[in-house]
Amino acid sequence: MGDGIGRYRGTGRDTESRTSWESRLPQWLRRRPREDAGEASGHRLPLLLATAAAGLPIAPAAYPSGYSCSCERIGCPTPARHPVSFAWQTQSTTDRDTIERWASDEPEANFITATGMVHDVLDVPLEAGRAALERLLAEGIDVGPVAESGEERMLFFTATRGTPEDEDEWWPCELDCHPETMDEHPGLRWHSRGSYVLVPPARLPDGLTVDWARGPEHPLPDPLTLLEVLADACATYVDQADEHDHDRHSVAWPQHR
Repeated sequence: MGDGIGRYRGTGRDTESRTSWESRLPQWLRRRPREDAGEASGHRLPLLLATAAAGLPIAPAAYPSGYSCSCERIGCPTPARHPVSFAWQTQSTTDRDTIERWASDEPEANFITATGMVHDVLDVPLEAGRAALERLLAEGIDVGPVAESGEERMLFFTATRGTPEDEDEWWPCELDCHPETMDEHPGLRWHSRGSYVLVPPARLPDGLTVDWARGPEHPLPDPLTLLEVLADACATYVDQADEHDHDRHSVAWPQHR
């Protein structure tokens, strides 16, 4: 489930752990081979129950149907990435019996977790996320569960800051209201109340999957402890992408004197 990476404080025992982690990190950073359908289905329920046991509420979601979505909506903008019920926020649960029933009734279904009740998710480009995770672990900063979503995004699960005692201090942002607008926001996105993300194991229409890099057994950190490193990594990612685009266009559209 998780990669077993713990917390490092610089003491003798922790230094030994750090050395072990450093030796494993390059292997972890290499993309893991995808499981076939049989292996994935065998691991699905235990992983879902582990997610619920960690306190993260989940609800059924759509799944791939050929190259499209099981919802059969023509032109579905987020195939296999959205909940199946409009009541997903109230439907989301950690109840074991309910989850077992859902998994049995819909053996192909993906699952989402509703954010902003127990946890938030900091959602970043995969390349930026990997760089940030390496830095966070090297600096001994507590990191909670982390998932890779296909080949595009990395999800950092944190404690929520979306349920203040004074409800007047909270309001949903545009990103939270419309989780499907991910492509419009190449940098960091903060999923809080009114939002959701897929939880592993999940399948995407292009044959990719959503998998844990660090499992849900890791305690949820305060998001602010990760925010600076994630923001720096995203800024670097965007700058590099801009440079690539600039070079590409310079070749395509040379400036003649």
